[in-house]
Amino acid sequence: MDNYIRDYQNNNYQDYEEISAKPSASSLSSAFSILMRKVYLWMTLALVVSGLSAYYVAGSEQLMAAIYGGKIAIWVLFIAELALVIGLTAAIQKLSFPVAATLFALYSIINGVTLASIFYVYSTSAITTSFFVAAGTFAAMAVVGSFTQKDLTKFGPILLMALVGLIIAGIVNIFLKNSMMDFIISIVGVLIFVGLTAYDAQKIKNMMVSYGTEVNNETQKLAIIGALTLYLDFINLFLHLLRIFGRRE
Repeated sequence: MDNYIRDYQNNNYQDYEEISAKPSASSLSSAFSILMRKVYLWMTLALVVSGLSAYYVAGSEQLMAAIYGGKIAIWVLFIAELALVIGLTAAIQKLSFPVAATLFALYSIINGVTLASIFYVYSTSAITTSFFVAAGTFAAMAVVGSFTQKDLTKFGPILLMALVGLIIAGIVNIFLKNSMMDFIISIVGVLIFVGLTAYDAQKIKNMMVSYGTEVNNETQKLAIIGALTLYLDFINLFLHLLRIFGRRE
């Protein structure tokens, strides 16, 4: 489901309106630094919230039975996730900053709830290994995307098409249930989200340079959208790595 959400969010990551007149270079530099820190801070907080939510739900037999005992509850959660991303991404300019922040927090909680099942499917060592590998890989690619002088824009459409192909292959394999195909999908998924992390990091940086002229409610909403994008990149990278490391145990 996170792949579907990431695909939608990537398609609707529209250019932000210019928010205010550009101030001095020193003011821009200060605002840019603050907003970039906020992007990664909110992303990190969202990951912590998701992790705690998943761990809490996984530790409750009653909650796990309520969510996974039938198909209705889990589908309601999946639809709620998609609705939150659509609402937050499409209506970000109309939402107030507190509302946008609340929706992002709510999404991270719901996503954590849906991820609770990994504690039953995979071992603790596989989850831990996958998380730290994902964290290291994500950090490295975010640095590459933020500091490289190479324009990564041209890779966006390629990565998007690859992501669509990955989603289609995943749907097909739901019916085929081919373990080798699942392994290949996981490998390709890692490569795609490694690329998307660098691409999105550069895109967010460029957006902040263009529109992050001051720290206000409007630019902080832009930072939330950036945090959501990187959050989705990390979660998908982690899940694909988990499938790979999980196969070994």
